[in-house]
Amino acid sequence: MTDPFRPLSRRAVLGAVAAVAPLASARAAWAPQQPIHILVGYPPGGAVDILVRIVAEGAQRLRGVNIIPETRSGAYGFIAAQAASRAAPDGYTLCSAIMGMMSVAPAIPGIPIPIDLDKDLTPVVALAGTPMALVVRPDAPFTDIDGLIAYARDKNGAATFASSGNGSINQLGALLFANAAGITLNHISYRGGAPAMLDVTAGRVDMMVANVAEVLPAIRAGQLKGFGVTAAVPTPLMPELTPLAARFPTLDFTNWFGLAGPAGLPADVLAGLSDLFSAAVRDPQTAQRLMDRGLIPLGDSGAAFAERIRADRTRWRQVVETNAIRGD
Repeated sequence: MTDPFRPLSRRAVLGAVAAVAPLASARAAWAPQQPIHILVGYPPGGAVDILVRIVAEGAQRLRGVNIIPETRSGAYGFIAAQAASRAAPDGYTLCSAIMGMMSVAPAIPGIPIPIDLDKDLTPVVALAGTPMALVVRPDAPFTDIDGLIAYARDKNGAATFASSGNGSINQLGALLFANAAGITLNHISYRGGAPAMLDVTAGRVDMMVANVAEVLPAIRAGQLKGFGVTAAVPTPLMPELTPLAARFPTLDFTNWFGLAGPAGLPADVLAGLSDLFSAAVRDPQTAQRLMDRGLIPLGDSGAAFAERIRADRTRWRQVVETNAIRGD
């Protein structure tokens, strides 16, 4: 099957890798002596599963470490997280830890969370992220952001946006845009991102805020119009998209994907895991594979990753409270 993403140049990949924080000057003393199991809280073949497998292959190639992804999907990723929280804090059992689970879900009343994310898990590393793109239906009667805003005001709350579900990052991202632009939009909720995007491409819904990785093929095929990206500067994934944060400063965020372990990970084990996975995502070969799928390597770990989680939880709680959102 042909990859729908246009491969990026080696220069673009190396530039993205160089933009993240530098690696520690010396390798941590702890190194795994047995396979590391990563419990993936999302279905096989999805973005998180693919990311984990790419990074696992990179770690194997670079350090000879055997990493075994195991699917434990369901409940916003909390089935995998709960299992990991009960594992021994020895570095050999980790779980997927994405923004939706770690920062968005705790901000939304009504979403059941079976563990204390701050007390029962240890943030290990942010592997990769993708900015989000504001896209509109291909037959839209407007051609830019100003036209979209004018259209929404003229519709007086009837202009529509799609999301993958109530409380999803698609919904919150669109509401963050609406709040910044001073407009009101009508939320159309779907059970998943694929049917939501299908109705936007078919012209049944006006717009959507979705991961750049998800909309790249449709934009390039002319099935969607890209109006901007949630960043302050152009993204190397699609530099032609306008950085929305240049006009609306709050629209500067990345949808990220990382790993966490059980509480009580010893400092040397955490350092060793951080070093291993940071090296894997920054390796040019692995970085190229990630970038070709619309993912930018990150690699921030430990305290830096914990701060990313905290800051985004604050950001999304403000959006949730402003728009009175509750979980399904």
